[in-house]
Amino acid sequence: MGAFTLAYALMEVPAGILADRGGPRKLLTRIVLWWSAFTMLTAFTSGLASLLIVRFLFGAGEAGAFPSCTAVLARWVPLRERARAASVFWAATAVGGGLTPLIVVPLQRAYGWRAAFVIFGCLGVFWTGIWWWWFRDRPQEKRGISAAEIALIQAEPYTHATLPRGAWGNAFRNRNFISLLLMYHGYCWGAYFFLSWLPTYLQIGRHFSESGMAIASSIPAWAGLAGIALGGYLSDVLARRASLRVARSCVGGSALAVAGFCMLAATQVRDDTSCLVLITVGLASMDVMLPVAWSICLDIGRERAGALSGAMNMSGQAGSLLSSVLFGYAVQWTQSYDLALIPLAVMLLLGAGCFYAIDPRTRVFAERPAELIPAHADAPAPGGSF
Repeated sequence: MGAFTLAYALMEVPAGILADRGGPRKLLTRIVLWWSAFTMLTAFTSGLASLLIVRFLFGAGEAGAFPSCTAVLARWVPLRERARAASVFWAATAVGGGLTPLIVVPLQRAYGWRAAFVIFGCLGVFWTGIWWWWFRDRPQEKRGISAAEIALIQAEPYTHATLPRGAWGNAFRNRNFISLLLMYHGYCWGAYFFLSWLPTYLQIGRHFSESGMAIASSIPAWAGLAGIALGGYLSDVLARRASLRVARSCVGGSALAVAGFCMLAATQVRDDTSCLVLITVGLASMDVMLPVAWSICLDIGRERAGALSGAMNMSGQAGSLLSSVLFGYAVQWTQSYDLALIPLAVMLLLGAGCFYAIDPRTRVFAERPAELIPAHADAPAPGGSF
């Protein structure tokens, strides 16, 4: 897993830049073909060395998937509908993750684990054919799109402006950019607990039975799916009725704050049911934040939303790596799963503070002449540097 995550993190920004420049149609086709090939190659590994090589290359190729999807939203979705669109995307990933074990286990029993990898690789190849035939990078290139729909989408036009020299260096002095990286880094500390440690925490730290653990572990996941839908809907409603700052920064920051406090409270209760309720609310709150975070990349990244979301996700993967390793060491050192959970809760609270600091009305990269950017009532000029 470490080989995959390392390669995935390293290639996030380059892949995001490619999505912005060359368009998501070509890049997602290449990405899915790449990971389909390495999914199938996994079935033919014969030892640790070959498995590490395949997993590393798998991660390197898959890295641009989420930034490419962000570039799709930037090109196709109006500003005030982006959070809901992002929530549909993230909900689909959650449903896919939930259905996969139900499909994989019967395949493994019937044909063996190697055949399951080959079958899933073939599904990816099939998907790329449909994607290449159906999708276009721009609304004007798609048959059946009306002039009214194009006008609605292009109220926030997408251009191919070139970044000025030193733009990325300047980004590291930009409050929005730094806050975005730190926010997602803190979020992923908490998120990776649910991905990798929750069953162990429930069974060993909270003494759930094996069957009880299996059921309890699934409850937060389904609550998270509801959280994703709520986050996208709430953010877009507030973007129309209040302001973009309230819709993005306040919703995302408050969701992470609730998650952090729920995780802290879970370490203090002795009743297992109360603990599970708090953890469930915590994950649901984190997932309320998820579509908002990726939408804010569209707000402050504009034409560079793919690269910016890649940078955000790279920072998040670093948090995932640290969380996965340090949580285990913390359990060994403190001899307590509850005490080991406290640093994760603190990181979520720090992430909440960083989310509040992001101004979605202010771009990270000031790359276009002001007269080419449609004015919004709540959209100030580029800035936001330290």
